[in-house]
Amino acid sequence: MTRADTPFWKWILLLIAGSVLFLLAYGFSSLPGALDQASGALLGLQAFLYVLTSAGVLALYALWWRWTEKQKARDIPMRRLAGDTAIGFGVGILFFILVTGCIALLGGYRIDSVNWDWNALIRSLFMFLVVGVGEEVLFRGIVFRMIDDRWGTAVALLVSALIFGFVHISNNNATVWSSLAIAVEAGLLLGAAYKWSGTLWVPIGIHWSWNYFQGPIFGFAVSGNGTQSLITPVIQGSDWLTGGSFGAEASIPAFVLGLALAIVFLLIPRRTACTSR
Repeated sequence: MTRADTPFWKWILLLIAGSVLFLLAYGFSSLPGALDQASGALLGLQAFLYVLTSAGVLALYALWWRWTEKQKARDIPMRRLAGDTAIGFGVGILFFILVTGCIALLGGYRIDSVNWDWNALIRSLFMFLVVGVGEEVLFRGIVFRMIDDRWGTAVALLVSALIFGFVHISNNNATVWSSLAIAVEAGLLLGAAYKWSGTLWVPIGIHWSWNYFQGPIFGFAVSGNGTQSLITPVIQGSDWLTGGSFGAEASIPAFVLGLALAIVFLLIPRRTACTSR
């Protein structure tokens, strides 16, 4: 069990074991990326494998709950999968529309051309589903939830956000600032969304559309990694405005808007008490 009355040595072992297990699961879930150069004929297979591996990570998480909590996983209720994921997906879209709009209004972004490569757009959509599922199970389902159960929400938000932000320090073009920005605008937001909804579906939806619209749609780098995109933009101006080569996540507009959204989720009434004892 991971309750507050669990012996600390057992709690820390479960935290470490769960983190390692789902870090490995996340690594294996990226294997369909080996078909990145797949032709259109194989695109359906690649999309299916991405969905299958995402489902496999969630099934493993359900088994982890059964083993450690001796009960059914409360934060992945199937009855709320569609609705909560849609809410999160919409929040992620809105976030990057606002971020891109702010950068554009301040002269840092304009559209140069549009490239309708449907194979690339569809492949990226399913690839970022895996990223959303894998990282949210690890950072919210394991790290945030276990710390929240033992030490409370404030500690869980702070610690999980910092861990989430600074695991990105090894990414291409990452800096201390970019990691801190992700910790605040994404780590706090995703933790707050998880606590508000009581399910992983909302943060999975946010994470999924956040990455997808940042990179394959609007043409920014995604956490330092370039992607093929629908829009080929001209990005110019200060790195503080645009995020520079790391992507819009390292911009001041993203930092401010992400923090504001996190505060909104923390202030509005919670939908359920799924993550509380």
